[in-house]
Amino acid sequence: MHSMRSTLFLTLFVLTPTFVLADQAASPPSLTTAPAEFRTLPREYRLDGIVEAVKRSTVSAQTQGQIQEILYDVDDFVEKGALLARIKDTEHRTRVSQAAADLKAATARLRQTQDEHDRSAGLYRQKNVSESAMDKARAELASARAELESATARLEAAQEQLAHTEIRAPYSGIVTQRHVELGEIASPGTPIMSGISLDELRVTVDVPQSVIPAVRGDTDASQRAWVYLPDGTRVASGRLTIFPFADPGSNTFKVRVELPPGEGASDRALFPGMYVKTSFVVGEKSELTVPKSAVVQRSEVTGVYVVGEDDHIHFRQIRLGRTLADAYVVLAGLSEGEPVALDPIAAGAQLKAQTPVRHVDGEDQTHD
Repeated sequence: MHSMRSTLFLTLFVLTPTFVLADQAASPPSLTTAPAEFRTLPREYRLDGIVEAVKRSTVSAQTQGQIQEILYDVDDFVEKGALLARIKDTEHRTRVSQAAADLKAATARLRQTQDEHDRSAGLYRQKNVSESAMDKARAELASARAELESATARLEAAQEQLAHTEIRAPYSGIVTQRHVELGEIASPGTPIMSGISLDELRVTVDVPQSVIPAVRGDTDASQRAWVYLPDGTRVASGRLTIFPFADPGSNTFKVRVELPPGEGASDRALFPGMYVKTSFVVGEKSELTVPKSAVVQRSEVTGVYVVGEDDHIHFRQIRLGRTLADAYVVLAGLSEGEPVALDPIAAGAQLKAQTPVRHVDGEDQTHD
């Protein structure tokens, strides 16, 4: 009997450290947390704005002729300098040829007149030509020079008119309207196409008069207004233009918010005519925030894993406000100072591990 007790005591003595080590190995690692905290943030007044193009223009004909070719239509994108339409140039080419021939004749006449003038000048110095003959030679030389200048001007004008038969885009953009059809006769000033540029955009907003004093604040324009883009990001305004009069019907002031270069359609999917949210900074306020990494989406529920006393974890549904660079504003569901797990995956795994298990009809069921 004494031998059996000794053996049992020795067995328990050997196994006890093993149980302790196993219990220590099973304890979950501690989670990295951050407290929900208040931040002093700009107080924003949000309004709907309309995106519009800074460059909007209509290209018109600068010479007369029949529309021979139209290379672009409405909604087509055109590069700067691209050929939009062509006017029939047969008559213009004829005028260029005639003007070139006149210039050639004027050049030959000037050369001949110059030679005659030089001969008369030599004879005049030798007293073999009268003063009147010399005056006549000088007059003919001046007339020949004037004729050459006139012929040169006529050729340049004819060449310019020929160049105007090709109507080109003044900048890259989108064709919004076509004003002519093939075969029509265009005259100087006849509208050909209208278009807008997508490279330079701005937002027009009607701001209530009660907000205008704050919008006119002393701070930099880039710190007073923001434009929220379709992808959820926001862009600081480049410059604000506040119209110095209010609309008598709505008592609102029109404000133009310039977008910085590079925020055009190709980069941000912004197009003229779109509605976008625009916010103006009108003060400051304190708001509760949590780090972005702590927020998780579970089905249709947005929440965080709150770590309580003794590292007890529970999932908390929250309601989010606006998005900051590194955090979310929390409108409901959390209190200041509550620690939230920065690794939701690890927190979720520990939550399952700590959930009690109960037996129903001989089967184990785990409750989250």
